[in-house]
Amino acid sequence: MGETLSEHILRENTEVFEAMVSHRFVEDIKQNRLPKEVFERYLVFEGAFVDTAISIFAFAAAKAETIVQKRWLIGVLDALANQQIAYFEKTFAERGIDPSAFDTSIPEVAAFRDGMLAISRDGGYLDTVAAMFAAEWMYWTWSKEAAQHAMSDPLLKEWVDLHAHEDFAAQALWLKAELDAAGEGMSPQEGSRLSGIFGRAQALEIAFHDAPYL
Repeated sequence: MGETLSEHILRENTEVFEAMVSHRFVEDIKQNRLPKEVFERYLVFEGAFVDTAISIFAFAAAKAETIVQKRWLIGVLDALANQQIAYFEKTFAERGIDPSAFDTSIPEVAAFRDGMLAISRDGGYLDTVAAMFAAEWMYWTWSKEAAQHAMSDPLLKEWVDLHAHEDFAAQALWLKAELDAAGEGMSPQEGSRLSGIFGRAQALEIAFHDAPYL
């Protein structure tokens, strides 16, 4: 059997993908040494991005070709709005975090937000799938490993477990399957273009995860 599109994309982007899943942020979580202030800055930055992710997946739903795809994406939108956003609301309240006291316009955070939104807004359905596959396959990969480590911060543990959970895994696997189905008969040029989107999204993720340390 030949290489699937997702396998091709992951192979071409091995270096940048490995750089992200072994990022300082990830290693600090695994070693139970993530500074409290770094985690709280990350929460504000990530919470703001989840709001943007609603727009990203809304573009995907609008551009999807089948009702099966649209139904799945509507479920994703529901989870973002009513599960992930709810996590941030609860966490901010419990930690006494005022998101408005943080600058989410710093270059690394703004570039991630604007770059990912532009891919979805300006590109086709598969452009969004490739970009979000980069984000979600990455999160699932490191989170399922990190979840095996002890964490003294229960809210951090909850965040990691959310991304190691079978529901999140199903989303990452769905994006992978969408790419693989579309990749059958796709031209090498189009496959390489989508691979480039994956790599661009992964590079944006790396800078975004640098930002809480700045």
